[in-house]
Amino acid sequence: MLFRDAFKTSTRSLAHGKMRSVLTMLGIVIGIASVIILMSIGQSAQDLILNQVQGIGSNLIFVVPGGSGGGKFSAPASSQGIIITSLVQRDVDAFIREPSITAAVPEVRGQAQVVYDNNNINVGYEGTEAEFFTVRNMPVGKGQTFTKGDVESGAHVAVIGPVLATKLFGAHLDPIGKTIRLKDISFRVVGVLAKGGTGAFGVDQDNIVIIPLTVAQRQMLGTTYFGDVIIEADPDYDINFVKSRVTFVLRQNHAITDPSKDDFTIRTQEDALAILGNITSILTLFLAAIASISLIVGGIGIMNIMLVSVTERTREIGLRKAVGATDRDILQQFLIESVLLTSVGGVVGIVLGAAVVGLIYFVLSNFFSIGWVFAFPVSAVLLGLGVSTIAGLVFGIYPARKAGKKNPIDALRYE
Repeated sequence: MLFRDAFKTSTRSLAHGKMRSVLTMLGIVIGIASVIILMSIGQSAQDLILNQVQGIGSNLIFVVPGGSGGGKFSAPASSQGIIITSLVQRDVDAFIREPSITAAVPEVRGQAQVVYDNNNINVGYEGTEAEFFTVRNMPVGKGQTFTKGDVESGAHVAVIGPVLATKLFGAHLDPIGKTIRLKDISFRVVGVLAKGGTGAFGVDQDNIVIIPLTVAQRQMLGTTYFGDVIIEADPDYDINFVKSRVTFVLRQNHAITDPSKDDFTIRTQEDALAILGNITSILTLFLAAIASISLIVGGIGIMNIMLVSVTERTREIGLRKAVGATDRDILQQFLIESVLLTSVGGVVGIVLGAAVVGLIYFVLSNFFSIGWVFAFPVSAVLLGLGVSTIAGLVFGIYPARKAGKKNPIDALRYE
């Protein structure tokens, strides 16, 4: 039998049982759509996160206390509750003197209750220099940032995140000039950030309170060391060269001759992007693997229906064999039916998945202002088509072989 004839016979058989064919395809449709949607969401989330990290600044270097070489000041010791005090003002002054560095901004962080009127919210606060807002590319949407004079004089002023401003003051009350209390210390709000999101070290910039470094160290935390230092590299220098200079300055200041005993860790934006990229890629694959379970279920459903179809059409198989159809002809027909079911289901699943992805993008972009990135990876489409076709072959071979091996005499006697 020619392939064309087998194809026509298969399509007629599927058309004869329209409802059963549609229900059989439903498992594949849902499975493919799930894979498409989850892979797209994973890619969109990855793009959104990486764009936020890139928005921090491509020429920034982050220095945090605690080494990564397993020494005395290594990160594991820090994670066990040991306070590491290796970054101090002398280090910042040395960074500023380095020609390849244009700015060095120290930071300290803490958690406290912020209070305004009857609103009481637990937030993270950050103490830093006036240059922080320029270096980190964090402009204010209302008011202004605090100044170098505010830091030097220990002024009780604060810049807050946009979401926190809404929580404290509502959607209509202007926060500028209002007084909030942070750890029972009064601060006058001078600015509200224009944008939030997640910044370096996982800090929620939507709900943050930023205050002068001097106030945070002396009155809030009672410390003289820093939680980290943000370094802005001179664009005329290679970022890796600047990183090497930062390492040299710190080892010289801290009298370190053995690199394995470094009491600091240096991270660049490339490091952060690489780590985040690996994490989000693994999560995307994990989500796709979970969605693929529904494909397996759908494939088993197709095999089950095809086996039922073989049983129901036993006399038809016997009649076709009696008039000259070979085992190969019968196998080919049932295999084509299986592949058609899964292929059509795959195409419908891709269309359905694309529609849902577009709807998610529309809703998040227009109603939630998340800045969601539309992503519809071609790999997901190819995967959907490939998996659906393979599923038709894999789960259709057994029923097709069973149909092809039927004895024509026994088949004609079947009731």
